[in-house]
Amino acid sequence: MARAERLILGVQLTLAMLAAGLLCLALGWQFFAPEEAAVADLLAGLAAVLVAVPVLAAAWGSLMHPSLHGITDRLVAIAMIAAWAAGDLMTAALLPIVMILGHVLEERSLLGSREAIRALSRLANVEARRITPAGIEMIRTDALRIGDLLELRAGDRLPADGLIRAGQASLDTASLTGESVPIDVGPGDAVLAGSINTDARLELEVTRVGDQTILGRIIGLMREAERAKPPLTRLLERHAGQYLALVLTIAAGTWFASGNAAATLAVLVAACPCALVLAAPATSIAAIAVAARHGLLIKGAGFLENLAEVTSIIFDKTGTVTTGELTLAQALPEPGVASEELLALAASLGAASNHPVSRAAAGLAPHSLPVNGVRETGGCGVVGSLDGVSVAFGRPDLFARIGVNVPTPPAHDGPVSGVSRGDRLLGWLLFADRPRPEAAAALADLRSLGLSRQMLLTGDRAAVAGRIAAALGIDEVQADAMPEQKMRRVMAEVDAGWRPLVVGDGINDSLALKAGAVGVAMGAQGTDVALASADIVLMSSDLRRLATAIRLSRRCRRTIHANVAIGLGWTIILIVLAASGALGAAGAIIAALLHNLSTFLGLANAGRLLLFEDHQA
Repeated sequence: MARAERLILGVQLTLAMLAAGLLCLALGWQFFAPEEAAVADLLAGLAAVLVAVPVLAAAWGSLMHPSLHGITDRLVAIAMIAAWAAGDLMTAALLPIVMILGHVLEERSLLGSREAIRALSRLANVEARRITPAGIEMIRTDALRIGDLLELRAGDRLPADGLIRAGQASLDTASLTGESVPIDVGPGDAVLAGSINTDARLELEVTRVGDQTILGRIIGLMREAERAKPPLTRLLERHAGQYLALVLTIAAGTWFASGNAAATLAVLVAACPCALVLAAPATSIAAIAVAARHGLLIKGAGFLENLAEVTSIIFDKTGTVTTGELTLAQALPEPGVASEELLALAASLGAASNHPVSRAAAGLAPHSLPVNGVRETGGCGVVGSLDGVSVAFGRPDLFARIGVNVPTPPAHDGPVSGVSRGDRLLGWLLFADRPRPEAAAALADLRSLGLSRQMLLTGDRAAVAGRIAAALGIDEVQADAMPEQKMRRVMAEVDAGWRPLVVGDGINDSLALKAGAVGVAMGAQGTDVALASADIVLMSSDLRRLATAIRLSRRCRRTIHANVAIGLGWTIILIVLAASGALGAAGAIIAALLHNLSTFLGLANAGRLLLFEDHQA
């Protein structure tokens, strides 16, 4: 809550409490000294004047800046003025007091959402140790700049997003990614503000600060969610003037039909649409907060609505349903060659190159061999010498260059690399990009939610795409697709009447992500393209979170619909009771109390969403 809003609420609450005190004195005077009714009326009049100021100011402001909530301000102001005109000073004072207290409680109890926002802000609002040529200096988080080098000790909370430049440690990222197990990080790894360094010293280079950090974006999204509105609320806002005219017409009809001033005032109060105003923001804030707790960055409440309505799902392959990293699929040593010898030589040569195949080979053996003179050969592989004998590791065409005769390489849909020593081939290594460990279960979970239409849309070769699709149970595959072709395929899905959820890495798939009903990018630790192109980001790149997002969105939609039904139904019932005079002589006050009760029922129902836990993920 902004400081100005807190100040306004504080003033309103103070005036309401002073007015309540005066009203109690008036009631006491009236009870103990009925012959001095003028004094009681004076005290009630003073109370009414005190609360009239904020009520009339709010009503005037709503005329300058029309909104659905402004209808409440105007109706209360009209009811208060009508009570003054009728000479009912007690009602003129008590009605605004009840409404002001209800409004303050609504603001204070909006699921604790604003407190949740402040709590998130405090995660990164810590002092940081900046490393300078003169030594370590303590600075505030808001003084950090991109490029600053920070020291992080065990127990420190990261004040900004950045890259680890020195040290190795475990980070607790549960508050951001939903990962319950700390992750190990070292030089070159990207880390997020709000994470906790659990055990060792690190040096961090700042890459994003303040609102640009992932944590800052989550806080901004929660603030935006406060302004979220369900379709019915947007409809009422478009017809706010007509709604106010209808309420005034009903109130006038009640007066002319019965001459009952209490019933007329009650109609004005009963028609206040506060419960409808708060139906969506309360629920959306809760849903976005819960999503962040489960490692989901949802860029707006509207995407929650869209996510609940998706009917198909389209996956990219590399880095989405697969790990995006090559691993050894099979080792095929030549006769008389031990697998250990084959793997050790490949690992020793691969360690000297940054090529993806070399990186995959580098971890194949626990110990490296003393290979000398290692050099790369134009992207074909790596050569060197071991004990004075030439050795090589690379693609089949490498061996023709270095004069080693090799048989026809084995058929494989991924990279195939050979290893030679001297003029002899030691064997072949087959590499492949494997499905994510959780992918098959995640896709099956999505099918159980009704998303049985699943497609693999990739720029990779058909053989590779078919193998991955078969492993995951995906029936429809389109391979060899360029970014523009991916976008057109998604658009064709939309034209066919489907509402596709598109899942990709947020870079090569940015066009497709934008074309779908909802776009999901894998991993917020990557580039800003992922955040710019997608509607939702899986911060931990765990595919099981897709089903979590679907379940949460559907639960959120049901909660919003229930809250709208509570608000609308309760309002209609109150108006009917008020117009019929069933609320009695104190109808306006009873209507105000019942009106606030409906609002709190909606808030309590939305609050249940904070208890959401996806035990299936």
